Amino acid sequence: MKKLVCGILAHVDSGKTTLSEALLYIAGMIKTAGRVDKRDAFLDHFELERERGITIFSKQAVIRTPDFQLTLVDTPGHADFSAETERALQILDAAILVVSGPDRIQGQTEALWRQLARYRIPTFLFINKTDLPCPASEELMEELTSRLSAGCIDFSTQGTQTFYEQAALCSEQALEQYLTEGMLRDDQIAALIAGRELFPCFFGSALRMQGVQELYDALKCFVPEPVYRAAFGARVYKISRDEQGNRLTWMKLTGGFLSVRDIVAYESGGQEYSEKINQIRIYSGARYEAAASVKAGELCAVTGLSATAAGEGLGEEKAVIQPFFIPVLTCRLILPDDVSAAQFLPKLRMLEEEEPQLHVCWNEQLSEIHVQLMGKVQTEVLQKLISQRFDVSVQFGAERLMYRETLACAVEGVGHYEPLKHYAEVHLLMEPGEPGSGLVFASACSEEILDRNWQRLVLTHLEEKEHIGVLTGSPVTDMKITLVSGRAHLKHTEGGDFRQATYRAVRQGLRSARCVLLEPYYQFRLRVPAQQVGRAMTDMEMRHARFGAPSAAETDGMMTLEGVVPVSEMSDYAGEIAAYTKGRGMISLSIHGYEPCHNAEEVVSACGYDPEADMENPTGSVFCAHGAGFYVPWDEVYRYMHVEAVFTPKKQEEENSASGMPAAKRNTEGVGGAQVSGYGKENGLSASDFVKGTEERIIGTEEIDSIIKRSGGANRKENVAERKIWSRRYDGKKTGPADEMRGSGSRVPEGTCEEYLLVDGYNVIFAWEDLRELAEVNVDAARGRLLDILCNYQAMRGCEVIVVFDAYRVQGHAEEFLDYHNIHVVFTKEAETADQYIEKFAHQNSTKYRITVATSDGLEQIIIRGQGCALLSSRELLEEIRFRSGQFAQEHMAQTKRLGNSMEEKIKKLEQS
Repeated sequence: MKKLVCGILAHVDSGKTTLSEALLYIAGMIKTAGRVDKRDAFLDHFELERERGITIFSKQAVIRTPDFQLTLVDTPGHADFSAETERALQILDAAILVVSGPDRIQGQTEALWRQLARYRIPTFLFINKTDLPCPASEELMEELTSRLSAGCIDFSTQGTQTFYEQAALCSEQALEQYLTEGMLRDDQIAALIAGRELFPCFFGSALRMQGVQELYDALKCFVPEPVYRAAFGARVYKISRDEQGNRLTWMKLTGGFLSVRDIVAYESGGQEYSEKINQIRIYSGARYEAAASVKAGELCAVTGLSATAAGEGLGEEKAVIQPFFIPVLTCRLILPDDVSAAQFLPKLRMLEEEEPQLHVCWNEQLSEIHVQLMGKVQTEVLQKLISQRFDVSVQFGAERLMYRETLACAVEGVGHYEPLKHYAEVHLLMEPGEPGSGLVFASACSEEILDRNWQRLVLTHLEEKEHIGVLTGSPVTDMKITLVSGRAHLKHTEGGDFRQATYRAVRQGLRSARCVLLEPYYQFRLRVPAQQVGRAMTDMEMRHARFGAPSAAETDGMMTLEGVVPVSEMSDYAGEIAAYTKGRGMISLSIHGYEPCHNAEEVVSACGYDPEADMENPTGSVFCAHGAGFYVPWDEVYRYMHVEAVFTPKKQEEENSASGMPAAKRNTEGVGGAQVSGYGKENGLSASDFVKGTEERIIGTEEIDSIIKRSGGANRKENVAERKIWSRRYDGKKTGPADEMRGSGSRVPEGTCEEYLLVDGYNVIFAWEDLRELAEVNVDAARGRLLDILCNYQAMRGCEVIVVFDAYRVQGHAEEFLDYHNIHVVFTKEAETADQYIEKFAHQNSTKYRITVATSDGLEQIIIRGQGCALLSSRELLEEIRFRSGQFAQEHMAQTKRLGNSMEEKIKKLEQS
């Protein structure tokens, strides 16, 4: 019998559980398919899941036929429970990634895709809800191939020549086979799927059973059964407890077999265990069958193992893969007055055992319990879970972001511990690591200097504790710590001495170095109507996001921004998007990782952490003189240390120079003037990057000239601060209303007859097809092209033209006014949009000048109309420019003809005379 384990993954509300119900129904395992909204789904049997309508815990269901056994693993779709999903990935033979047709690919979908690629899991895609209004299958396939993989193939055309052609392009071997025989065999297609070169795609509706049978048949046909070893091996992927409190260890057998009463030897937490299997359960939904034994390839839950942990291996299965998702929030657990925190802590440890990403922390000094979580939904679920499991009503304090700290440059930390009859000294080389690398420990110390047993002890002490930083007291990360030297005493050194010296060396190194505060970032994907893309760019810029050029959809008039943004800046922004886009906009977020904090000084100041007042984590060392120990502050340890320093900043600089490492890599601006290696490298562009075209986020006024020249023009003024916008009166005189616009007090005399055209720059760029396509490649070029077009238009029209670009971050500066040939360019001040600037200009000057505003922003048009100004949509402006260009050409031809006729008449008169 062929046995497979297949997981179902999806973004929240994509219909993942509904698809599980449909597969069970068509296989005859259930009589009726349940529904999430009716709270009768076969797999969502926990009360919390039925209340919220989401999957919280991974669960399994078994489909059995005479020749095929398929174990379905339904996983949570909400980002707060991503760790539960990742643990399930470790035991899958194949996966079904569900994509909602109306919602398309979301940020969480891409995060799951990356995890599937990380575990090398063959993947099938089911595009669900196609019975609802959604893009055509061709458009969805184009998005799948561009955003996920070019190997995504529509299996609705299976057996056709087009299908074989597309499948053959997935590998050179398949292409040779196709060119030889004109088709591909099923086993060749299965090999492409197993090698993650081909990804079958199915379209349908799980609710209406459309496309489900085809998906089931493909799983049965194209996923080969794995080959397992003969010796016993198992992968633990979950810990839970049943209603009677029995501890269940969930595992997949990866070799041999397992029987009741077998003795299993394993190692967990550094200790060895040898325990007997009391019971083996095969779960399907909420029910289970007791089994005498299980074979390789099957999932089961066993009782009798007391210390197993998720991710561990049993028997021959040794490899342990660390979870990728990390918590970003922390909050205090508030217990009722009659419940002791110290007594309640062991109960929370039980939940932590079942959910490793929970991270329960005990504050000994304050006798408080703190929990670290992925998000707010997980907080609400934990609150109800504690109430149901332990009958205790708990509350949570204010949620705080979980910050991290790292080094900006290499440093040698020294720790010395020498009270009377004790001795140990440790020297640690602490170096910045790559973002996301965590803490890496190593030893480069000679055994002639420090015995091997002491070196191992130092490394053990480095690994056993969560080391905290000196900026906010947050855990440190992304560092490599290498033991480079040390000293022990033959008579007085004990094991605890090196613990103290090691901890103090880490703290002394952090105090001696320049440190960087890190904060969690989201990866976001924001879709808004093209008319609101300027507002969206401004909002994300104000939230310190980094993103690439907006991309436009071909059919629905929507534009997409993708990038990263600090978690702290995205509170309730989804509701704001829905408001200003009238429900059309949508944003998806997934955890990106940690990067340098955008407001580090503010966070550090608000935290008020004093590393010298932290008695649990001292920064200084203890030396001995005259038979007594005395404390030496961190900044004086180098004067008292007994072992010569191995590392010096000068020596490191020479090594960097000799290796050819560029200075930009060695020293990138960090926090508070610190330098950080590997951080600050931007993955995309912010709105300000569109204007300046460099990687620097903040620029000065001296660079404006070079920016305008790169944008495609000769900037005729030399000093930005002294520029004025000159208006051309019909009487031929010039004056400068820009002084009034800047609030300088200078006013233009009344009675003038100037005409102004104000253009919302980015709105027009993304409304004109040619400029939008150019902007997707290079926004600077698109902006320069627009300015050139408007220069020609001004020469033909004779009015004043002011082009306004928003989201231009010149920190601490007011608006900047530039002359570009015969038109004027305005870059708004920080946090001011083009809409706001245009509204202000119209309000102040609509009674003095004739003002026309070119924009397609509906709300902006209403406000401008209320100011008594004329309006042009972006399309009407394009038509006006084309009309003027044609008219100008006709007038030029007529004038040339008149000159020609006049010259002919003069020639005739001369000939006659």
